[in-house]
Amino acid sequence: MPTTEAAPSRAGGRDADTPQPRRVSSSLVLTMLLLLVMLLQAPVGRALSAPVMQSWMTVFVAVVVQALPFLVLGVLLSAAIAVFVPPSFFVRALPRRAALAVPVAGAGGAVLPGCECASVPVAGALVRRGVTPAAALAFLLSAPAINPIVLTATAVAFPRNPEMVLARFAASLLVACAMGWMWQRWARTDWLRPPDRPSFEGLGKGAAFWGSVRHDVVHAGGFLVVGAMAAATLKAVVPAGWLQSAAGNPVVAVLALGLLAVLLSICSEADAFVAASLSQFSLTARLTFLVVGPVIDLKLFAMQAATFGRGFAMRFAPVTFAVAVLVSVLTGAVLL
Repeated sequence: MPTTEAAPSRAGGRDADTPQPRRVSSSLVLTMLLLLVMLLQAPVGRALSAPVMQSWMTVFVAVVVQALPFLVLGVLLSAAIAVFVPPSFFVRALPRRAALAVPVAGAGGAVLPGCECASVPVAGALVRRGVTPAAALAFLLSAPAINPIVLTATAVAFPRNPEMVLARFAASLLVACAMGWMWQRWARTDWLRPPDRPSFEGLGKGAAFWGSVRHDVVHAGGFLVVGAMAAATLKAVVPAGWLQSAAGNPVVAVLALGLLAVLLSICSEADAFVAASLSQFSLTARLTFLVVGPVIDLKLFAMQAATFGRGFAMRFAPVTFAVAVLVSVLTGAVLL
C-alpha cells in the first residue's frame, strides 16, 4: 500500500524550506558607511574645502541653528495645546464669525515669542482643535512678524528709522488678515489636509504630551533640514553682483528683496539685521524683505507642505508672496 507523503509543514503561511530574507543590521550599515567615508576621505575633504561648499555649509548651519530652538518651542506649544487645552477654549476665545475670528487670531500672533518655524506646528494644533482654518492661517502668518522679540530686533536694527517698526507691524498684520479672509472666501475644503497626528488616547497627559513632541520634532524637523539645504544651495550659486544692479530700479529692487527673503530663509528674529545691512536698497524694498520672509520662504514652504499638504502649499505660497509684496509697497508709500 503506497504511503502518503505528509504535507510540508508551514510556519506563518510560508514553506519551511523557503529561505527567509536576511535582515541587514544597523551596525553593518554603520560599518559600511564608515568604511566608505574612510575610502573617500581625500576627495570629500577637497570638495568641502572649496569656497562654494564652505558658503553652503555656513548658510545651512545658520538656518538650522537659528530655526531649531523656535521649532522646538512651537512643538512644545503645539503639544500643550493638543493635550492640555480643551477644544471649548478656542470656541469661547474666538468670535463665531470667521470674518471676525481672522483679525482676532492675527492679533493673537503678537503673544508667541518665536519665528515661522514655531508658528507652523501651533497653527496645525489650532486646526486640529477645531479653529477655523482661516483664523489659524492668520495666526500662522502674523506670529513670526509682530511678536515682541521680532519688533524689538527691528527697532535695534533700524535706530535711525523708527517708523520701520510700525510699518512692519502694520504690513504683516494686514497680510495675515487678508490671507485669512481670502482663504475663507475662496478656498475649498479639500485644499487643506488636516494635520496628521498619531492617536494618544488611553495614555496619561504626560505620556501623550511627550509622544506628541517626539512626533512633531521628527516630522517638522526633517522638512526644516530639506528647506535649509535648498536655501543654502541657492545662496551659494546666486552671484552677489546681482543685488547691486537690482537696487537701482525701484520695481526690481522690491521684487529682488522679496525673492531674496524667500531664498535666504532667515529666521524672523535675525532678518532685520540682514535688511539693515542692505543699505543700497530703499526702505520700502527692505520692508518687503521683512514682510515676505516670515510668511513664505523655502523652509516655511516645506514645513507647510508637511503639515497641511503639498496641494495647500502650492496654492497658498504664491498668493501669499504676491499679497505680501503688494501690501509692503502700499505700506511703504504711506509710512516710510
